[in-house]
Amino acid sequence: MRRDAFELACRLAREAEAVCRHYLSNGKREGRYWLVGDVHNTPGRSLFVRLEESPQRPAGKWTDAATGQHGDLLDIIRECRGLRDFREVAEEARRFLKLPHVEPDFVSKPERRAVPARSQEAARRLFAISSPIEGTVVENYLQRRGIALVHHGGSLRFHPRCYYRPDEHLPTETWPAMIAGVTDLDGRITGVHRTWLDPNGFDRLRRGKAPIDTPRRAMGDLLGNAVRFGMVDDVLAAGEGIETMLSLRYVLPMMPMAAALSANHLSAMLLPSGLRRLYIARDADAAGDAVQAILTQRAEDSGIEAIALSPRLGDFNEDLHIFGGDALRAALRFQLAPEDIARFLHASTSATE
Repeated sequence: MRRDAFELACRLAREAEAVCRHYLSNGKREGRYWLVGDVHNTPGRSLFVRLEESPQRPAGKWTDAATGQHGDLLDIIRECRGLRDFREVAEEARRFLKLPHVEPDFVSKPERRAVPARSQEAARRLFAISSPIEGTVVENYLQRRGIALVHHGGSLRFHPRCYYRPDEHLPTETWPAMIAGVTDLDGRITGVHRTWLDPNGFDRLRRGKAPIDTPRRAMGDLLGNAVRFGMVDDVLAAGEGIETMLSLRYVLPMMPMAAALSANHLSAMLLPSGLRRLYIARDADAAGDAVQAILTQRAEDSGIEAIALSPRLGDFNEDLHIFGGDALRAALRFQLAPEDIARFLHASTSATE
């Protein structure tokens, strides 16, 4: 049997309470959940881990209500133990589960099999072997684009040598890359988005991206899915680009957001059940106009209020980079629903200072 990241996460989920008692010992069980302060085992009640399987939610998934972070039990082990290399995380998980040691690529030689290069499984493997972005070129890239605090909730990772092949006739290259997990409405990874970055610094022409023809590529199943920042309750902001939505998230860190990665994918993005209000973070172009019309109609057909958020320049990352956080926050005040100003905008002031 292959024991890759998905298999390890499933095994840990079957022992969810035991995992929590071991790694989150300062918490306690309440009903179907384990409650603790955070992923570092701080006493409190902000983070909750689902202990029992249900038709809608798998066991082992967790959310930190204070930060919007979420993940599985492998993430708990990584953060609690301060591990950065996924091989260390996997080895620690196997030690807990009393599984035998295997080779570093997590597939024993007799069982090795090819994985289609653009499949969901390949996407999950890439995300699993990537590392946190803190202290990496990814964090520097986003900060140079004006996103001083990256409220990504675990959806972004870093790979130091991500494969890039210009075309079928040229050899494969490796570049550092920002890896974004694309998930469905249940939080399952269905794909990844890769942004290859320049390891030598921030070039204004390329805005920090690697000097290659196509520094952005996606793989896996994207249609209907998105890169998600925070757990959705009744309000969601959705837009195209990762940097666009992280710019909004910088000034509205408590508002759940989703980046669909393109105009076509945004217009087809599946909307969560229970959603009451959808903010459409449109780009200021013809494609943005078309997406706003399509998504507004889809939302209203489902009984969801749709409100457009419009940037002053081309997109919200340009607004943040050129005008700054205070100006972006002031502009949004006139576009949000009154109750969301108090709920998200006022709360964001102290969170981003």
